[in-house]
Amino acid sequence: MIHQFINNGYHIILDVNSGSVHVVDPVVYDAVAVVSELVPEMEKPEPLSSKVKSDVFDRLWGKYTPEELGEALEDIEELIAMEQLLTKDIYRDFVVDFKQRKTVVKALCLHIAHDCNLACRYCFAEEGEYHGRRALMSYEVGKKALDFLIANSGNREHLEVDFFGGEPLMNWDVVKRLVEYGRSQEAEHHKKFRFTITTNGVLLNDEIMDFCNREMSNVVMSLDGRKDINDKMRPFRNGSGSYDLTVPKFQKFAKSRGQKDYYVRGTFTRNNLDFAEDVLHYADLGFEQMSMEPVVSDPAEDYSIRREDLPAILKEYDKLALEYIKRKKEGRGFNFFHFMLDLKAGPCVAKRMAGCGSGTEYLAVTPWGDFYPCHQFVGNEEFLMGNVDTGIVNTDIRDEFKTCNVYAKEGCKDCFARFYCSGGCSANAYNSSGSINGAYEIGCEMQKKRIECAIMIKAALADEEAE
Repeated sequence: MIHQFINNGYHIILDVNSGSVHVVDPVVYDAVAVVSELVPEMEKPEPLSSKVKSDVFDRLWGKYTPEELGEALEDIEELIAMEQLLTKDIYRDFVVDFKQRKTVVKALCLHIAHDCNLACRYCFAEEGEYHGRRALMSYEVGKKALDFLIANSGNREHLEVDFFGGEPLMNWDVVKRLVEYGRSQEAEHHKKFRFTITTNGVLLNDEIMDFCNREMSNVVMSLDGRKDINDKMRPFRNGSGSYDLTVPKFQKFAKSRGQKDYYVRGTFTRNNLDFAEDVLHYADLGFEQMSMEPVVSDPAEDYSIRREDLPAILKEYDKLALEYIKRKKEGRGFNFFHFMLDLKAGPCVAKRMAGCGSGTEYLAVTPWGDFYPCHQFVGNEEFLMGNVDTGIVNTDIRDEFKTCNVYAKEGCKDCFARFYCSGGCSANAYNSSGSINGAYEIGCEMQKKRIECAIMIKAALADEEAE
């Protein structure tokens, strides 16, 4: 299976099964399109038949000279021989073993606070309450959660814990105590904790920043970009905006972390389909690590993204990609999460097929200790899996998520992006289609465009290095 596209003047061919990316001239680009139609996938590398070559000449005769077509076919055959074009999908056969594998828990999302000091309009957690009651996680519940993670992590050494909310800083003392407890268990159990935290920044101070710089492997700072956009969607409960208070704190925090191991993360809605301006605003504020995610919300909300918005959104990603390249070349570049694509290595096969591991390797824990597949399922009793006192008792949910992979999803198994998005977000799929093996189609279109832009950026920057 191949995927072909033209972006910023680059003719790009992606061989999906091998992961090979080829930047070619128009004649090879057009010839590959004909060849792939006639020979979609090869069991083993072999020269093209005389009939395939004849068909290429017949279809492209007049557009290119015989010499150009002959050279293009030689290049194509060379790529096939190197198993970099029209390669067989060897991963479908891996699915059976993949479903039967024994999984371990490697990460927890601790809902340290079901409460928040902001009232973000799009918040899926309903101002931190998650369809329930306001609550702060006790140290005892958090300790049991860490004990569960250690006990159920098998031989895995590196474990991840994200302090999430609501707003985690509203329960800061418990955060600190749990980090201390986790560190105290590392040597005894041969584990290493990677702690992270997501914050809106309202309660940030020097003590918190210093602690995070010592103990948190990554920090996510929530900000929606330009002041007017941010304050419309991320107000305090009295309606006033949060931008003026949080931005100086975030700038200080990012600088104190050496401009690494953090993300400024925003959400764009129908109110700012020109979200590239918000990403560039981050950069102009001095941030170097950033992400901007599309809102996923009830279609009835006025800020919800709709299918008719897609043309403008896809165009915006192209616009952002060009400015991204420009600023990199000028020496004032930044990292945009969705444009960071590793074409040489990247995740292992299991990760490429199943993504984040929600419901199996990754679980969310409520303030009272209930387990859910991830933070976006919290509050939906259909997905309640157990508790820190009982462990996982609803194994049917775990087993359902265990079989969730790109070949189990009808919309993914023949999609060129499947090994880059790993099937996308199960919660978004469920909320959109009613099934974790469904698809959030609007999100899929955006993801495919982001991948194309990321590959094009690699090509453009490689050209710059060559020059």
